[in-house]
Amino acid sequence: MQKYEIFKPCDLVIYGALGDLSTRKLLISLYRLEKAELLENETQIIGVDLHKKENKGFVKIAQASLKEFLNEDIDKSVWEKFSSRLSYLQIDLTQMDQYKKLKTVIDSKQRVLINYFSVAPFLFKHICQGLAQSGILTDDAKVVMEKPLGHDLKSSQEINSAFAEVFKEDQIFRIDHYLGKETVLNLLALRFANSIFTSNWDHNTIDSIQITVAEEVGIEGRWDYFDQTGQTRDMLQNHLLQILTFIAMEPPVNLEAKSIRREKIKILEALRPITVENVAKKTVRGQYSSGFLKGHEVPGYLEEDGATTDSTTESFVALRVDIDNWRWADVPFYLRTGKRMHNKRTEIVINFKQLPHNIFKDSFIDLPANKLVIHLQPKEGIDIQMLNKVPGIGGNIKLQKTKLDLSFSETFKNKKVFGGYERLILEAMRGNPTLFLSREEIEQAWTWIDSIRNAWEHQNESPKPYPAGSWGPVSSVALLARDGRAWEE
Repeated sequence: MQKYEIFKPCDLVIYGALGDLSTRKLLISLYRLEKAELLENETQIIGVDLHKKENKGFVKIAQASLKEFLNEDIDKSVWEKFSSRLSYLQIDLTQMDQYKKLKTVIDSKQRVLINYFSVAPFLFKHICQGLAQSGILTDDAKVVMEKPLGHDLKSSQEINSAFAEVFKEDQIFRIDHYLGKETVLNLLALRFANSIFTSNWDHNTIDSIQITVAEEVGIEGRWDYFDQTGQTRDMLQNHLLQILTFIAMEPPVNLEAKSIRREKIKILEALRPITVENVAKKTVRGQYSSGFLKGHEVPGYLEEDGATTDSTTESFVALRVDIDNWRWADVPFYLRTGKRMHNKRTEIVINFKQLPHNIFKDSFIDLPANKLVIHLQPKEGIDIQMLNKVPGIGGNIKLQKTKLDLSFSETFKNKKVFGGYERLILEAMRGNPTLFLSREEIEQAWTWIDSIRNAWEHQNESPKPYPAGSWGPVSSVALLARDGRAWEE
């Protein structure tokens, strides 16, 4: 089994260890890394939270999480090794004097300190200050931040400045778990290792590009959080824009973090502003009403537990994005994301231009254009939609739409496909910043998003309703229809 090089074992401290993110994602991912033999023998995992727990109590919580969320049987020998790494500290993260408890379990001379912030953003500054006063930080220490990194440019700058007071930029690892997905990373290989795409990836051959991140789930008991955030901040500002930058960026000089980040920032800077003047034509906001999903009736957004009936928070957003540079001149990018959609799906559709002349009119009056569809979830893979001759003799040549299908699970049967969090936790331990976001990326994205949100406020219109189980408001169809195009369904 191939092992990645980890220079030193780690003390991984998870702040908010009893919370939803830790129990549903982080502990599961760490167990999988253990099973893959990708954790150094001396690595420790220290859970930190406000609630009083003994080490055994934390171990029981981790075991319960694995039973509920692992989706496979727990390997007894792997669990014994993994559970031996776990310990717990009760710390009130707002009390500076309590951070000295970390000294009892941290050994910065023997292990690299990784601080994973799995807490609400209002605690970020408290933890930074507590760590600064604790005396355990070294130049090797790292901090991993979860979104949301603010709710607008100003608050994002405040959070980043709080970290900058304690940590250098190369010590800060800002997570967007989409950047750990195999298919997102494969965009680099697809674009820059295959001449068939490298030489045909611009306005000369591509008609339009769609990015869809559709969720079946609703609010799931997170009304207070989501109603203050909305789908634009929760998904568009980070996940969709990150996917867009990988699709649209110029070839980096190499695969180092600085080179890739430089090209991504150029794309964010080239995004055409959406303002009061064009927001009505460029965007659609939606909010789901009651409906049926997979045969079951589900409540509307305003009927969820804890809801206020006058909320105008969007659970769906679609927009046309234009990139003002040479490569993408006049190529629209259509982005959409929403909750309570028809099914769970994350995909990228590259629509190529139609041929200017058709000699196969017996089959198609207008030749269908080729499509490259990149599936990120639930089925990871790539397919190319093209035309082929139907086998047979006699008569005219008949064409049929066909699909070349590259399924990751089928093509790489003997390779373990890891989730985004496994990869990102491992890369943070290794100190590799390539798959993490820079401060400049975050703030450039917020600058663009803030312009949209300010335009919506000036517009003062409520989100368009759409029934749960659909593909969003009818006006999202019109967004593309005005350009003579349609969503891939």
